[in-house]
Amino acid sequence: MSGLVVDASVAIKWVVEEPGSEAAAALLGGTSLLAPDLLLVECANALWKKVRRGELTAGEAGLAIRLLRQADIELVPTRPLVERALLLALQLDQTAYDCLYLALAMESGRGFVTADSRFCRRIEEAAIAPGLVTVLEAGKAP
Repeated sequence: MSGLVVDASVAIKWVVEEPGSEAAAALLGGTSLLAPDLLLVECANALWKKVRRGELTAGEAGLAIRLLRQADIELVPTRPLVERALLLALQLDQTAYDCLYLALAMESGRGFVTADSRFCRRIEEAAIAPGLVTVLEAGKAP
């Protein structure tokens, strides 16, 4: 199956201008995108944090989550991924939330794009799914 799995660290860049937003936007429309349905909850939480820190207004956050709901991305139920995500979380000492995205990439045979360089390093150091993960960097499309 072709396409990419993207996580919330990438998706939030579609609706909030921050380093890497241009590279994240380049993913839209270029290939089929997939994520666990947790994506919207994680993005909503990130938007809440930005409102609390005064980086966004409540209205801007509301608009951002509406745009994310309409994004051209297939959302997959987390239930079938939970066991594998837990095993990966234990192996990598990383949150099960993050590992849901990795589990989906592994299950679907798609590449995984994240803006979380620390998570990517842990995956590489553990030699899990070599070549599967790409870190989204400002100014560089994956």
